Amino acid sequence: MATQLHENDQGFTIAEPERLFIGGEWRAPADGTFLDVVSPATGAVGARVAAGGPKDIEAAVRAARDAFDNGPWPRMPIAERAAIVRRIGALLRERLTETTWATTLEMGAPLPMARAVAERAAALFDEYADIGEAYLIEDVRARANGEHAVVVSEPVGVVAAIVPWNGPSLLAALKVAPALVAGCAVVLKPAPETPLDAYILAECIEAAGVPAGVFNLVPADREASDHLIRHHDVDKISFTGSTMVGKHILRTTADRVARVSLELGGKSAAIVLDDADPELVVSRMATEVTMNTGQICAALMRVIVPRAQAKMYGEMLADAVAKIRVGNPFEQGTQVGPLAMKRQLERVQGYIEKGREEGATLMCGGGRPSDLGDGFYIQPTVFANVDHRMTIAREEIFGPVASVIAHDGPDDAVRIANDSDYGLHGGVFTRDVDTAYAVARRMRTGNVGHNIRTIDWQMPFGGFKQSGLSREGGVEGFRNFLEIKTVYVATPPSTLAKA
Repeated sequence: MATQLHENDQGFTIAEPERLFIGGEWRAPADGTFLDVVSPATGAVGARVAAGGPKDIEAAVRAARDAFDNGPWPRMPIAERAAIVRRIGALLRERLTETTWATTLEMGAPLPMARAVAERAAALFDEYADIGEAYLIEDVRARANGEHAVVVSEPVGVVAAIVPWNGPSLLAALKVAPALVAGCAVVLKPAPETPLDAYILAECIEAAGVPAGVFNLVPADREASDHLIRHHDVDKISFTGSTMVGKHILRTTADRVARVSLELGGKSAAIVLDDADPELVVSRMATEVTMNTGQICAALMRVIVPRAQAKMYGEMLADAVAKIRVGNPFEQGTQVGPLAMKRQLERVQGYIEKGREEGATLMCGGGRPSDLGDGFYIQPTVFANVDHRMTIAREEIFGPVASVIAHDGPDDAVRIANDSDYGLHGGVFTRDVDTAYAVARRMRTGNVGHNIRTIDWQMPFGGFKQSGLSREGGVEGFRNFLEIKTVYVATPPSTLAKA
């Protein structure tokens, strides 16, 4: 199927959009309710899917619990699970164009970006199959007294995988793929605004032969989501989203000491030193401001530059950002699409106004494009003369709004970068790798790039402070879905004696 370039073309097919996938069956929602998927490109309803309620969450958790406690999946050799998970990846690759189109419809990412995200999501199923097969599940260790212990990694149990709307197919894969390889049962709860790609994933999982109940799909809004995180049969919650909701999950699950991993917000800083290449800095920062319309938790939106060069960087970045094309995400040549939702547009507009009120200098953008109709579009925006104590420099805007902040040397730059509730990503721009590494080690953040923001999902990703708990990606992301058990034995079991 060729990639479709217009919203009213049929770019994907979902067999049962008005049903939920629970216990290996497509079921009508218990309360007969539905979610309208609004296209951010036009503000009009583009699709309709089932909305799960508390009764549906109950059924999904019950199915997952039974599949984990009594079904074959957790007891399969990991190589057998890995083979099935690879089939999921292969089926997703067959439907890349569909996932691309669905993602653009539901959250407004330009088609090339949506395609890249879909490709990366499919690849994660292969990568986690490889990681699982290579992982030492049963580790025989000698003890000081001459006896032995077997340190066993076992699946954590029933997983609630809760994903946001800003990169839904990739963020679902980061949870579902390692959880399945580990032997867990999963209830996937996509954001109510962006459920379409999750239906394609569910169809691929069903077609791959995953046993009934091991994977369940329940798109839902707040009430049902809260029922999911409170459910005592959910062993593990893997959540990506806002820091506010992450704190709520921690409070809610504390009484039962549920396992929780959280990938939350960010207000990441790019430290620019005086020997950096200005052209490189500006080209990379212009991409940071505009990629996914600024709706990336790790984006480097605080650009901390030498005071003597602050005017230059403000002007250069504004000039570069102003040239980037905002347009309909279904049209070729569009570099920046709309924000994902009307409320997100209103949020970004509020922060832009706050920046003006607090005295920052608006260098470019700040308004809505006049030629793009009723979609949720905003001009990419650069502020200069930003004090690091201003609201726009401290709070996560989640839109295409960058702040240029002056520093008085490397020590001051690190101080400003670390003066944040968040610590998700960072960058150090300098011609010297040793300097970059030394500065990176001083930054209180979970990831740092030299002259770029890099995310490699074969490596651990996550944050310090209020940017989250635990890590996703790579072998660390696999360990998220394992419990550790130590079995003490006088001699190794015969099945492990040669290990």
